Amino acid sequence: MIRKAENCTKEYREHMRDGAGTVEITNFIGSAEELNNKGRLFSKITLKPGCGIGYHVHENESELFYIIKGNAIYNDNGTEVPVSEGDVTICPPGSGHCISNPSEEVVELVALILHA
Repeated sequence: MIRKAENCTKEYREHMRDGAGTVEITNFIGSAEELNNKGRLFSKITLKPGCGIGYHVHENESELFYIIKGNAIYNDNGTEVPVSEGDVTICPPGSGHCISNPSEEVVELVALILHA
């Protein structure tokens, strides 16, 4: 199966998880069945300057980010770490995280949420 870019749905979430600004999400999958019900999200997330996803904890699931473009600040369970192109973040079950874009450039990342 192939899903062309023009067939991926986009959504915009204002203040996602109490973060700043509006986050753009390009959904690569149409349903959890496309991940064999082992996850619930596989998307590209775009953070414009000043935008971010607020701190939240993942229970019974993990979330991974792969930074495609730009520089961001990732909060890994309370510790802030700069991340940039090519970096991977992993938030295991029971842990918390958030990400913000304090730069003047757009940040793009791929997000994957898998069930524990």
